[in-house]
Order: sequence, then C-alpha cells, then structure tokens
Amino acid sequence: MLERQEHIPQIIVTAQQMRDIETRMFAAGMPVAALMEKVAGLIFRRVQALYPNLQTRSVGILIGPGHNGADALVVARELHFCGYDVKIYSSFSKLKELTSQHLQYAQSLGIRCYESIEQLSDCDLLIDGLFGFGLERTLASAMAEAINQINSWSKPIVSIDLPSGLHTDTGEVLGTAIRATHTFCLGLWKLGLLQDHALEFVGKAELIDFDIPLADVQAVLGTQRIHRITQKTALSTLPLPRPAVTHKYKEGHLLLICGSRRYSGGAILTGLGARVSGVGMLSIAVPESIKPLLVAQLPEALIIGCPETETGAIASLQLPENTDLSSFDAIACGPGLTRDATPIVQQVLECDRPLILDADGLNILAQMGTIPTLQKRQAVTILTPHAGEFKRLFPDVRDPMKDRVEAVREAAAQSGAIVLLKGARTAIANSQNSVWINPESTPALARGGSGDVLTGVLGGLLAQAKSKHISVEEIVATASWWHSQAGILAAGERTELGVDAFTLTNYFIPVLVSSVRFFSR
Repeated sequence: MLERQEHIPQIIVTAQQMRDIETRMFAAGMPVAALMEKVAGLIFRRVQALYPNLQTRSVGILIGPGHNGADALVVARELHFCGYDVKIYSSFSKLKELTSQHLQYAQSLGIRCYESIEQLSDCDLLIDGLFGFGLERTLASAMAEAINQINSWSKPIVSIDLPSGLHTDTGEVLGTAIRATHTFCLGLWKLGLLQDHALEFVGKAELIDFDIPLADVQAVLGTQRIHRITQKTALSTLPLPRPAVTHKYKEGHLLLICGSRRYSGGAILTGLGARVSGVGMLSIAVPESIKPLLVAQLPEALIIGCPETETGAIASLQLPENTDLSSFDAIACGPGLTRDATPIVQQVLECDRPLILDADGLNILAQMGTIPTLQKRQAVTILTPHAGEFKRLFPDVRDPMKDRVEAVREAAAQSGAIVLLKGARTAIANSQNSVWINPESTPALARGGSGDVLTGVLGGLLAQAKSKHISVEEIVATASWWHSQAGILAAGERTELGVDAFTLTNYFIPVLVSSVRFFSR
C-alpha cells in the first residue's frame, strides 16, 4: 500500500493508456457502475468541502453524452440530497446507457434539466462534465458557443477529469475550452493538464485517487513512463547526504565556464546558483577583466581569470597548475559567454566530464550541429534550452510549442543527451524514452538570469551526485523542482514582480528547510 501511495501521484498517462488501464480493471470484474459511484462520491465530497451550501446554493451541472456526464449526474444527485438547488444542462440527443439512466433518475427526483445554457446563468457554481479524457475533435459550433457563453459569466467552475475542450494528451484547445477554477483529475494525472498551453484553462488541479491497482498501471506503462516530479521524490535526494568524515573535494568540484565583459552578470548569477547547491568546491573560469567582480560576489569560490578576446570573451582556458578538465566532477558552460567563445565550448565538448550546456553554450552547439556533435561524446551531456534555443538545437524535431513532451522525448532520443526544456511546465527527457515533468512553477521566473541560477544549482548538484550514487536524471529533476519552488516561495512573499534572479537565490535554503520540516512532522 505504501508503494502505491508513493508511486500513483508521480504517474502521468495518455488517453490510450488510461483506456487500457480501465479495460484491465473492468475485465477483472470491477463493475463500471460501481466505479462511477465511487468516483462521483469522491468528487462530491471535494465540491462540498470547497463550496459549502451555506455559501453556494445554486449549482449548474453540465453533462455530456459519455461517462464523464454520468459522473456529473451522480454528483448532481448527491448535491440535491444535501439541499443544493441543482440545475442540469444537457443538449445531446444521444447519451451512453449509464448516463441516460442517471439523467432519468435525476429528473425523477425533480432536478430540472434544460437544453438552453442560459437557464444556468444564475447559478453560483458550475460543474463541467461535458467531455472526459479522449476528446480529439474540434468542438461543434453550438457546443463551442455554449462554452464561450459559460466562460463569459466568470463563475467558479469545477471540471471533472480535465476542462472540456482540451486535448487529453497535448493540452491543445480544440476550438474553445472551459476555463476551470478547479480541475479534479480522476485516477491518474492526464498528460494534457501538464502542457504549457493548457494552464490558463486548468485552474487549481488536484488528483482524485480512486484506488487503481498499481499492478494494472505497471502492466500498461512498463518502464518507459512519464513521471510527475513531486516534493517527496525531490526530497529523496535533498539534502544530498554527507558522511561524518569528509572534505570539500569529496563533496563535488564544479567548474563553471561563463561570463564575458559584456555579460558579467551571467557568471555571477550562475555562481550564486552553484553556491546554494552546497557543492564542496566551486571554480569559475571567466575573462580576466571581470575576475574582480566575481571575487567580490563569491569570495569562497576559486575565480580563474582567463585570457580574453578583443570583445571580452574567454579566448582560452587557463586552469591552475596540475589541473585540467578531467580534474572536475562536473562542468557547466554557457551563461554570458557570447558566441566569440566557440573554441571553449568545442574544448569542453571533447572532455570526458559530465557537462551542462546553457545559453550561449547551446547556441554554439547548434552552430556546430547538435546531433552529430553530441553523438561523439562519451560522457553525460545535459542541455537546458528554452523553446527558442530548442528550435535552434533541434530544427527537425516537432514543435515544442505544440507538444513539448514528445518534442523533448525526440530530442533526447536523437542526441543521446538529457534535455531539460524550460517552460511553465518544465519537461525533461533522457535517451531511454523516459520523461519527467515539473508540475509547478510561477511566472515570477520569467526574468532575465533565472535560467543562469538553474544552471548553477544543477551543476552543483551534479558534481556532488557523483559520489552519492544518485542517477543524473534524478538530479536534473530535483534541480528543476528546487528552482521552481524557490520562485514560488519568493513570489508568495514578494509578489511575482519582486523576484529578480539575485533575490531568487536567497529562497533555495528556506524551501529546503520548510520541506524537510513538513516531512519530519
């Protein structure tokens, strides 16, 4: 049971996978009607908790032809019995058998049913049971007009499973879609809810767990899964464990190669990100002219001043005596470099150390040819592009703006790299076809320098992980989660406008402290 509780919140499914899982349950003997009653009962209790009838008297139920509509009708019945004034909207001439039966019984109880959406305009709350998972077609004009009318009322709306009008897998808006206040995702997280362009329709999403057997999930999904990064999974690697007897080099040695005379801030912010990771030793290679700036901001780091070009970029790496690139546990390269540092990126790509490329490191890699260049590397490579950089790196991969999960999966498979695609819902993939999605973030991170901080944090964790026997994929997922949670905490205290990248670095440790305290209670 404990294993199930740990795994179910992490699992994300497509529409077809959910169909296959439910088919197994029904084939094993679970009655469809019994499951419907159980699910609808859980939804009803959450609706009642969120909208008690002392404050919410009138509830409109939007029902579609399928079992999503039947779920909504069971909720309607229970709300009616608890004293809510319930109205039903149904404009479909053909309903599935169970849905038709529930509608007939609701009407026998005296619950009013209307074919005109206008009849629900005076309701305090709407429950959306029009379409469940699996919708793939553009909505018919009459239904689209009804949904647009509903949205224009600006009333609280609870959507069952996912807002009607969204594609279950891509999150694409199929003409129009319900703008939900809450979405109750049933059984397992649906992939479309975690795609960037679905977010303005989803509202606050939560999982309604109706006890799907983990064996059925494992039988359908196998090992190649889409994982939802949770607080519990992230904290399984944070803080990184340290033995009682250790020293700085045993706790990871990270080399950052970043900055230029034009973009010195990128080096500082990346260094500050690495600092909060707790890495044992931090070395930062920068152009000689900006070395004093880095020393002032990061006195504990070893700042390596390098020869520079006329434009102020690093011309060549000038590492300390008896040191070469193989002396480091991990290397992060790119923020603030400018493309004049192309020879430097070429040099680090040829080394045998785990490597993170960001910003100009990615732009230079794209110029070199992403896939043929990375296929020559023997060590781990992590790429951290935003959508624009992703398109330059992988011009022949599908558009990440349409389906970021499949795009990042294709990119990782073709390049052999671990690809972290930044966004409102960051997606991470490895070459073995596994994907991780960070389910929470904040627009506060849409600020210059936020990505530099992430590169530093990720580099520091990666350098430490080498001696901890933690997989690279887990480290990348954890860094993404920690970064977004720091932004969420900072925005909560300072508003979204008050979270610049420098301020962001001050919130990583408070996130860690509060999370550890939460789980130790």
